[in-house]
Amino acid sequence: MDPQSQTTSLQRLQNVEKRIVRVLELAGGVMDEMASQSGPRKEIANNHCSEFMQLIKDIQFALREEIKSACEYRPFEKCDYVPRISNEICYKKLEYVIAQLDEMKQTMEGYRNAA
Repeated sequence: MDPQSQTTSLQRLQNVEKRIVRVLELAGGVMDEMASQSGPRKEIANNHCSEFMQLIKDIQFALREEIKSACEYRPFEKCDYVPRISNEICYKKLEYVIAQLDEMKQTMEGYRNAA
């Protein structure tokens, strides 16, 4: 089974939150490197920036998936309200048609009896 489906939405969002914290730490690390009196160490800045960009992509993907998952949630999916109301409306329509047919029948019988 897919490991993502084994975790809850809240757990996945907590993981995103941890990634966001890491992104902020990386941004701070790059700023520290840039402000260093001895000058920025290129390799460290590059590593931080690469990890930063990868985490941003991961965060975007995870949030898109959570939004998609939330949009797919249908709390009333098994609700039978619409079919029940449709059936009730059909029943009332049939009652009305039957009443009209009964009236037509009585009218026809009235003409037969008069003739």
